[in-house]
Amino acid sequence: MHPEYALIVTFSQASYKQGNPAAPPADAHKEAKTLENEAYQHATSLASGNPQEEPADVGTEIGKYKNAVHHRNGLCSHVYKARAPQHGLDNLSGSEHSSALVALKVTVPSADAPPHNSEREVRLLEKARSSNVIPLWETFRQAGGRLVMVFPFMPYGLDQLLQRQHLPEPQGKACLQDLFTALAHVHSQGIIHRDVKPSNILLKSLSGPAYLADFGIAWSGDDPDSEPADHKITDVGTTCYRPPELLFGNTKYGASLDLWAAGCVAAEVTGLGNRTLFDAGDLGSELALVQSIFKSLGTPNLEVWPEAAEFPDWGKMQFYEYPAKPWSELLPKASQSARDLVSKLVQYESGRRMSASEALAHPYLTDRPSMQP
Repeated sequence: MHPEYALIVTFSQASYKQGNPAAPPADAHKEAKTLENEAYQHATSLASGNPQEEPADVGTEIGKYKNAVHHRNGLCSHVYKARAPQHGLDNLSGSEHSSALVALKVTVPSADAPPHNSEREVRLLEKARSSNVIPLWETFRQAGGRLVMVFPFMPYGLDQLLQRQHLPEPQGKACLQDLFTALAHVHSQGIIHRDVKPSNILLKSLSGPAYLADFGIAWSGDDPDSEPADHKITDVGTTCYRPPELLFGNTKYGASLDLWAAGCVAAEVTGLGNRTLFDAGDLGSELALVQSIFKSLGTPNLEVWPEAAEFPDWGKMQFYEYPAKPWSELLPKASQSARDLVSKLVQYESGRRMSASEALAHPYLTDRPSMQP
């Protein structure tokens, strides 16, 4: 089968297709978005205590947080922005109480299905607490079983800075330094984030610091709600940041999954800007992503990728044998040092990928001026 034939495998679409096996992929995608929007409307009505949805600019009351304004949507949650009450967050000083903005992540219980798990997210955020992991300030329950997580509000996302091409090299290096610092700590705690991407890297200001956020699908071997280590869910990660071992059914993956994704992020930061390193097409096709990776890095064989021999879906189809492109062609605007960093992260064989600690010691990240807030 030629790799351009698309196989759409996403959580929301799969749920719809299960009950509508004859439905085309476009209908499944449309239905998934409809269901998500309905879940959001339901959550907003419960949050306000009013059957009619309140306009976003009026705000709503969520627990002790008054006039919370809708900020953005997620697949299994909706985020609101509010000002912290003067009394109510014990870990803030008096001056912070009067000015702190918080992000309220309100879960949608009906959408909280594997690999998403909000209760596990809370536990792993506590376990992963460190300087560059988004701090969880408190949690509480709302009507309808909705779990609310309270974080400091971060006004910027790395995805926004990349889209606006507002990321000078020193600032980009600082973001990557913070990302790999977070990953080094998370991995040392036995946690795999499983969704590293620019929108999950939040910044306190344009000059940083940056924080790794959204542990909704994170995994830890000692957490009761995580899958067995050798039977992990492969429907994790986001489109263009998913490593090839997921695409060939490897359920035994480890923390190196995050390093491939971090390498893709580094490629954008160091030269691609608002374009991703690999392309999964408009529909997020797994086979389109496989083709994009193979066209860029070359079609692998077992000499290049020996661990693939153990993957359930390896060898099920024959791919065109693309030659590998040089990194100077893949990242024409990046420095040689930046290309070297990315090339040591974006490798087929997961055991050959640079660790987060090794990335922190790479010359591209160590040779940088200090950033002032």
